[in-house]
Parts: sequence; C-alpha cells; structure tokens
Amino acid sequence: MIARILYRSNVQGVLNYVSGKPKSTILGFQNTYSDTNTDMKFFGRVLYHLGNRHDSEKRYAHISLNLPRGEDLDDTDFFEISKKYMEHMGYGEQPYVVVRHHDTKHEHVHIVSSTIKEDCLQINLSNDIRRSIATQKYLEKEFGLSPSPDTKQTRELPKYEMPEFRNRDINGVRFYIQDIVNIELQKHRVRSFKELEGHLKKHHIELRTVERNGRVGVSYGVAAKDGYKSRFINGYTVHPQLSGPKLQKIFEQNRRSKLLPMVKKRLEKQINTAYGLFKTINPEHLPDILKIYQKLDCKVDYNEEGNPVDFTIYDKSGYVLESEEIAPNIGIQQNPELFESKYTQMYAESEQLQLELQRCIREAYKSTYQNSGNKILFSEHIDIIPIKALVAEMAKTERFQFLKKYLHTDDRNLGELIKPQFNIVKDKLYISESVKEDRRLKGKAELIRQASEKRLFDAPRQKGILFELLHSLGTKYQGGQLTYTNSRRYQVKLNLGHIPLPDQIDFYASPGFIKENEKVLDGLLNDRTENEIDLRPSAMFLPLMFPNLYKAMAAPYRQKFEMLSLKSYHKYAERIQVSFEKSPRDYIAFFNAKGFYFERNEEKLCIGSIYSKYAEKVPLSPKTQAYLESSTDLDQVLDKQAETLKDIETSGRDNLKSLWSGYLVETGQYKKAAYLFVLDGVRPNLPLQHLEYHMQNGLKEALGIVSQKQVDKKQARLLRKGVYALGNLLGSNSSREEEMFNGFKDEFTDFTKYRGRGLSIKIQ
Repeated sequence: MIARILYRSNVQGVLNYVSGKPKSTILGFQNTYSDTNTDMKFFGRVLYHLGNRHDSEKRYAHISLNLPRGEDLDDTDFFEISKKYMEHMGYGEQPYVVVRHHDTKHEHVHIVSSTIKEDCLQINLSNDIRRSIATQKYLEKEFGLSPSPDTKQTRELPKYEMPEFRNRDINGVRFYIQDIVNIELQKHRVRSFKELEGHLKKHHIELRTVERNGRVGVSYGVAAKDGYKSRFINGYTVHPQLSGPKLQKIFEQNRRSKLLPMVKKRLEKQINTAYGLFKTINPEHLPDILKIYQKLDCKVDYNEEGNPVDFTIYDKSGYVLESEEIAPNIGIQQNPELFESKYTQMYAESEQLQLELQRCIREAYKSTYQNSGNKILFSEHIDIIPIKALVAEMAKTERFQFLKKYLHTDDRNLGELIKPQFNIVKDKLYISESVKEDRRLKGKAELIRQASEKRLFDAPRQKGILFELLHSLGTKYQGGQLTYTNSRRYQVKLNLGHIPLPDQIDFYASPGFIKENEKVLDGLLNDRTENEIDLRPSAMFLPLMFPNLYKAMAAPYRQKFEMLSLKSYHKYAERIQVSFEKSPRDYIAFFNAKGFYFERNEEKLCIGSIYSKYAEKVPLSPKTQAYLESSTDLDQVLDKQAETLKDIETSGRDNLKSLWSGYLVETGQYKKAAYLFVLDGVRPNLPLQHLEYHMQNGLKEALGIVSQKQVDKKQARLLRKGVYALGNLLGSNSSREEEMFNGFKDEFTDFTKYRGRGLSIKIQ
C-alpha cells in the first residue's frame, strides 16, 4: 500500500472530484453529526466552516490509499484501514469522508478532511511524510497486504489518474497535470517554457503559451498515446502556482541563481577531463563514458538525418544544459577530430591516463590496507605489499575496467603502461603517509601531555589511568619513548615515569574507536565546538570500549562528552527509526526501548539516557518539541516511561553492551550481532517491531549459522575483537538490495523508465 498526502487551501474542487466519478462508492463519514446519514453537500459545509477558522495554506487534507495491482479489499476492510490510518496520523477526531474509486487497475480510496480543529488550532503536520510511511507499513502487516517498496526509486507515489480520461472527468486531467508539472519542477531547475515543454512531453502533456500585454499565459493538455486528447486547461486553473507569471518567476530565479555559473564551470572541467583521455570518441559512446567516468547523465542529440549534433547534460544539481551553454568549445561539432570517427579509442600516451592509472594504484593500496585489518602502519604496508596483490585489487574496480575497455589493448601492453606508475605512486604515497603518521604520533603525545596538565582525569586516578589512556590512543610507552602500538617506526620522547600495568589486559582498541576517542579527547582538552569535533553516533560507546578511562574522567569533561555523544546518537536514532514511527507516541516508545527517556525542563522537552554517569539532558529542537506536544496524551506517555526503563534494568540490559548489540543490528551487521548474542548472551535494547523486522531481514539466519558453529577459546577471543571493532573483521553487509517489484506502476505512473537518459553500454 502507498499513501499519498496533498494539502489544499480550498476544498470544494477536491470534493467535486472524489464524489464526481461515475465509478465511486462513499464508504462512510466520520465525526459528523451522523456517520451514516451525512451527505456530501452537508459535509462540504462542515469542512468549509472548520477551514475558515485558520489562514493556513494547508487547511484541507486530500489523502489517497493505494493498493498494488492484483490486491483487493472489500469495502468494510478498506473503510477500517482508512480509519486506522487517520487515527495514527492525528485525524482521529476530525471530520472526514472515505470514497472508493474503481476507475484504475489498482484499488484505491480518497479521504478528505480538514487540518483545522474545533479550537481553531491546526493539527501538527511535522514529520507527516515519515509518519505516513511508517503507518502504511504497520497497516500492511496488520491487513496482510504486500509491503510497499523501500528504495527511493520505487517509492514514487502512484497517480490514481489513468490515460483513459473522459471529457466529463476534467478534474482527473487537471490533477494529473498538476502532479506531473509539480514533480518536474522539483526534479529540474527549469529555466524556460521550452525546457518545461520538453520535460512534460514524455508524460504525454502538451504545453501552450500566449503573450498578452507583456504577460505570458500558459495552458496544458493531455495527449495520450491511445489517441485521447483533453481540452487545454488554463495554468491558473490547474493550480495557482502553475500559472504563466508564477512559472516565469521560477524560471528567472533559476536563471539568476549563483549556483548556475559554478555548475557550468564544474561541468566544463569534468567534460574536458574526459576528453583528455581519448584520441577519438564515437558519439554513441559518450553517455557511457561520462556516466562511468564522471557520474554525469548525458543524452546525445541527433538531427533529422540521424547524425549527432550536440549533447545535453542532466546534472545532479537539477540543471539541464546543452553543451554550448556549458562552454562554447566542448560540443560535438566543435571537436570534429575527436568525434568524427565511429571508433572509440583511449589515448595511451596522455597525461590524463597516467593520472587515472596512478589513482587506481592509490585506491588499491588503500583497499588492500583496509582488508588487512590495519595490523601494521599504512606506510609499512605500502613498503612491503607486492605488485601482484595490487594488480589483483585494481582489476576489481569499475574505474580500471573502464580504462581497460577503451584502451583496446592486451594484458601485456596494459602491464607496460601500468608498471612505470607503480614506483611513482609508491614513493609519493609512502612519503606523504610517513609525514602524516609522524605528525599524528606527535599529536597523540601532545594530547597525553595536555591530559596531565589540564587534569582530564580525577587527581587520585591520574597516574593509574595512564596505561588505558595510551592504549585508547593506539600507542605504547617504553623507556621514555612513545610509539604506535603496532609499530616502532616512529618514536616521540615523553617523560611519563613508571606506568603501572593493570592486573589484567582484556580489551581491544579497534582503529575506528581509537580515531573517535582521539577526536573526543582533542575536542574536550582544546574546548572545540560541537561542529569542530563532529562526533559519530558510535562515540556513545566509547565508555564501553575504554571503561576505566571514561570512569576516571573528571566531571566537567565527562559531562561535556555525555552531552555531545547523546546529541550525536539522538540524531542517528531519529533517522534510523523513520520507517517504523507512526506517531509521537511511537517516537517516545522507540527511544524508551533503547534506554532513553524524555522529561520537561523549564517547559522544554529534553532527552536523557540511562547510560549517562551524570544524567545529562539534551533539549529537543523546536520542531521536534512541537511534534511531540501535538500528542493529546503526552503527559500520560511521559509518565509511563518509567515502566519500560524499569524492565530494562530488571532484565540486566541497562548497560552499553546491550545498546551496542542493538546498534549492530540496526546497521545491518547481523553476523557481528549474532556472535555477541551467542558468545556473551547479550540481549539487544531494541523495540520489538524493529527486532522483528531485522529477524526477517537476515538476523535470524545469521543467528542460526553462528549458533551451529563450534568455537574454541582462541577463536572466541578473536571474534570478540571483531564484535567490538568498527571495522569489518567479521565481514560486512555489502550485498546490494534487489529492487522490489512495484505493482503500482503503469504506463503513466512509471516515471523511473525515463531516468535512463541517452544511450548506455554495459561493461562486461
């Protein structure tokens, strides 16, 4: 099921449309004087009365609930699913009508209501789209419907108007035109009526302009491929924002935007860089070359004789630019020597090719180092890795495959081209990394000095914590010299005296957490701003990875850390729960299940954590606060938080290890999470709905595989290192999601098929 929400400033046209279809059924009214005896005329007066109490442009809501083709609900169930949808979206006490249409291949209903309540206030519309997505997923499961697509490409809202328009159904034509024009204006930075006309043509919409007294009027019509043609509708009638003068303002803004010159300059550089690689280019191959090499969407333009004359770039910024608009000398006709051949051949002696090969080699050095587990320094890895291993890594990359495809040479000649570049890259990369590593070690030494001078840790524990501090920075100390834990290549003089060793060394500092910990300590000791520190959500787990270090941290530093890490994790958690959250109540419940709570502090809502040592609170943004305040039973929900938190405590999950296991599950690292569950018996702090989703998505399978493995003590120690690492020691969930079949698509609603602009050639 896919839900679609539109807001209107007037309602009569919407009511005429939903009730004017020949094949339509009123399933029922809600919250009027009678749910069975109300008629549309009276209902219209009710909505008009409510809407006039407020001057919002979003006074009325027009919602459609759409089933995929082949699925059906009877009227009773469709009415019930509509009522539950409205209840979750905050319209449970609003008057609304549900009308079922039967004029398309997919079943759907329309719901019309007002966003203005009896007290003259407007329903809080914050996060309405994400709440709608979560609600539709919840109802799909409850009513046994096919799940709606998750990927952005397949989440296009279905258009209930079909190409079988009728003259008496002019509202269907109008709404279809309104939707398509609005989508195209959002997708592209249109600069003229001519450009807009080109975008609309692929959707069977025609555009006409008439100039009168210096003003341009616009009208639209539908010309479907089956021979149907609608009459032309004035732009203002389609929608006030789609009139000629309003569109001219949009075009003028896009033409005068400061972004446009920068886009042109960037595109000119990208295209000239691509040209520098080739002796000749078959124009038919240009879209493929620009797509793979520069990530640019390109379409070649042909004349009536079928000869290529120009090309058009569909840029990610939204601008659609012909070659002569980007630069006068980059077009096909302006470069006959490059484009006159029907054969595409890369220029083997070009400086640009040498740079590209060097780039491939650099990337191979980096990827092989990441795959090695960072057991040595990068400079040492550069020094010892054999060329054969680098070549094997290079051969896997799309960039190298692209170069090989258009060089048209055998492996021997390709090897001769690559060989001279290896020493060049190796020397440059070795020197630059050596300088960085030396500087980084000196920076770590400075942090250790600052920690002592600025009393980062409580005075009684300052000396005893030095060993943990050194390890949390990836360093070790011996004989007055500070070195990296995994190398003695660099040394920095440091007088720390005798460092007492702990009774037992039983923790593993992964490179990812070392880097995050270094950012935290540097930010705390040098009083950096939140933006300068730029913590990741994983910073929340630093006290789990380095417990003694953060336990001994002085109160002012620990309090600031808790504030910053909570903010970072809160932003992440908000984003990750979008597809499950149906209401403000869900927002709070999901955070409660993870061990977080909300409370009022001087009329502001704040979030706190059971994992904080000093119970620091972070104020919510005004928008989020307004969203939560829109709940009619917020106080009761806040009062019930204690029950969930008490359950977490009594079940022994009030620790960061349980939150970490939930984080692994949320980020798709099912294998790591499974080892944590099996080896340490950890239970994740996750809402039940989230856990059920991940169990179906691969967690259950991972648990089955891991639980059947026979693991000895030595293996268990290694596996635990992987579980508490930010790297991919146990593998990653990198498989590409397959696009789900979208049963909503049809000839007019499948706009994704137009995304492949121009020709495309696959690399084998």
